[in-house]
Amino acid sequence: MARTFFVGGNFKMNGSKESIKTIVENLNSSKLPANVEVVLCPPAPYLAYTAELNKQKTVQVGAQNSYTKESGAYTGEISPVEVKDCGAEWVILGHSERRGIFHESDEFVADKVAFAIEKGLKVILCIGESIDEKKAGSTLDVCERELAAVVKAVKKDDWQHIVVAYEPIWAIGTGLAATAADAQDIHSKIRDYLKSELGELADSVRILYGGSANGKNAPDFRDKPDVDGFLVGGASLKPEFVSIITSRE
Repeated sequence: MARTFFVGGNFKMNGSKESIKTIVENLNSSKLPANVEVVLCPPAPYLAYTAELNKQKTVQVGAQNSYTKESGAYTGEISPVEVKDCGAEWVILGHSERRGIFHESDEFVADKVAFAIEKGLKVILCIGESIDEKKAGSTLDVCERELAAVVKAVKKDDWQHIVVAYEPIWAIGTGLAATAADAQDIHSKIRDYLKSELGELADSVRILYGGSANGKNAPDFRDKPDVDGFLVGGASLKPEFVSIITSRE
């Protein structure tokens, strides 16, 4: 089944008005493929600014987090409604840094996914294993556990609003990366699991690779049928981000 190639840029807690303007204007002046969906995820203070700067029809904006409430006394949190009000359409949820540093459980991540979709956002759902889990041969067990919580929390039709990002934790920001063949192997098994839960709908769910993806290694994934794009970290802050977006050409 043909799935639209997807490239997300997770700026993490990096950026200023000046640096984000440089990134967005570089994209604005680039010839981007019409058949690639791009989502920029700057820090929350720059969501509206990024959305206002963007002039590319195929580029959208996403938040890096959202909470399970629409409004209220939740100091420091951001609601899906606020994200949309800033001009963003997507949100990253379940990133390993949220799970690890901020101790977000699978169930809490799943609740955030369900609420974000209920309020009209689309979700980039991150899953992936640590180096110890990889060494123990638990990669698929971890991925299935993290996915299972979301399967339980959302309606089947909600999966049309979810993109899964397989991000092996051991490859995030380390310069290490799974080979294209390794990524395809895990992605195909993730899709098999989704088929067991969602049936044919799983064929339309995009599965991204994240973990030190860059302009140099992105073309290696070109012919892998279950690698539907990338969630990019550090490289999304650099000019090579355009090379990743155009890596399927």
